[in-house]
Amino acid sequence: MNPIFSVGIQSLWDELRHMPAGGVWWISTDRNDDAISLVNQTIAAQDKGAKVAVVTMGEDPKKIIRLNETRGPDKVRLFSMPHEEDGLYFLPRDIQCSIDPEHYLVILKCTNNFWQNISSEKLRLWLEKINKWVRVQNCTLLVISPGSNNDKQFSFLMSEYRSLFGLASLRHQADSHLYDIAFWCNEKGVSARQQLTLMHNNGEWHVARQEETVVQPRNDEKRILSHIAVLEGAPALSEYWSLFETNEGLFNEARTTQAATIVFSLTQNNQIEAIARQIHTLRRQRGSALKIVVRENTTSLRATDERLLLGCGANMVIPWNAPLSRCLTLIESIQGQQFNRYVPEDISTLLSMTQPMKLRGYQKWDTFCEAVSNMMSNTLLPENGKGVMVALRPVPGIRIEQALTLCRPNRTGDIMTIGDNRLVLFLSFCRVNDLDTALNHIFPLPTGDIFSNRMIWFEDNLISAEIVQMQTLEPEQWGKPLLMASDAKPVLNATHDGHAWRRTPEPLRLLNDAEERASS
Repeated sequence: MNPIFSVGIQSLWDELRHMPAGGVWWISTDRNDDAISLVNQTIAAQDKGAKVAVVTMGEDPKKIIRLNETRGPDKVRLFSMPHEEDGLYFLPRDIQCSIDPEHYLVILKCTNNFWQNISSEKLRLWLEKINKWVRVQNCTLLVISPGSNNDKQFSFLMSEYRSLFGLASLRHQADSHLYDIAFWCNEKGVSARQQLTLMHNNGEWHVARQEETVVQPRNDEKRILSHIAVLEGAPALSEYWSLFETNEGLFNEARTTQAATIVFSLTQNNQIEAIARQIHTLRRQRGSALKIVVRENTTSLRATDERLLLGCGANMVIPWNAPLSRCLTLIESIQGQQFNRYVPEDISTLLSMTQPMKLRGYQKWDTFCEAVSNMMSNTLLPENGKGVMVALRPVPGIRIEQALTLCRPNRTGDIMTIGDNRLVLFLSFCRVNDLDTALNHIFPLPTGDIFSNRMIWFEDNLISAEIVQMQTLEPEQWGKPLLMASDAKPVLNATHDGHAWRRTPEPLRLLNDAEERASS
């Protein structure tokens, strides 16, 4: 008869505790001390005659493994492996050199943040191979992986249910721990999306008393968790509303919900990536019943930023100019919705939508054509929304090289080149109706005073067709910027304050100190 092993958490029901032989289970922790304690308590939870082996990565197992005198197996086999990626691939072979792994519980205790430099594809292949190995050897493998930022890895592992029989995470809170079970499959059935509060007393893990009789979390569909700035100073509108001072506090509470409404506040452009990561984590880990809203309290979103938030799993982005009454109506309108759009498991795929081109300013003619062509062929970017390309011809009397010195783009992704007596600009993620505003930011003088005419392309196929024509231009007709002396001063001593260019005054001293004393 195949043995059944148990996770070292007391009072935990069998559906979330048992680990039969022939499967791989994975538990992530945010602290290394918690991982060590869980390893020791899992050993102590086994029967006297159980076969248990512990593999520690980059650590001496004798220094961290402590056997319980009254509980647990009579003997535990200890192994250590190097803190290297190659050690993973030789793990099955090395174990079989020392023991016959049949009917063994093998606990792999990883070092802190070990997986952060290993790609998702390599992790997937390793899981597939180790899953085949445990099935052939009829043993159980429990991976306990500590790390300070496991959200990305946890989101990826949720889709690896073909290789994993169970996936859970253990997160430390103020005076307790949150045990989040993504899925757990054993002889009792399949359980998913469970969250339990654990207590750690005297080195032992216990399920909190109020959780012992609750198998499924309560229905929280009426709850609304909101940043306090969303209500513009108004108090909580009902007993279902919970207000938070920060988006981080809101995010931590949202990780315990199943179908509630989460409303983030966005006040600055530099918050976008952090909020996007939080939304992505919630959507991947908490499921499709969660309603996630972002309210823009001050104008800070570009069109591509809004697409990023929606792509990460937000149900709705409320613009900054929507009044509070309209905001509340929109929040009410999404109640009962199920999120059904696809969210990639790796957020870097979504982040590449915001900065697909890391260039800015002047580029050589061929570099410019290649960069714009690559952007047009990027399937992750929205169709006919990748940007605007404009070709400008200077007025008579101004050379194209002189006009180039006045072109000062300040956004990453805005590039230009010169050739065939034209200045060609590509403004990434700029809408055609915002072109004049963008040009007023780029040029210190009105473009009508510098250029006589312009041609505009804003659809993908038209931009691609023009790039093909531009690539036929001979190198002799490519333009080059003017050579600037090392001590040359700017053409115009001015700065842009967000609305218009303004000259910056320079202090001048009419008399030096010696002449001033002589005159007195």
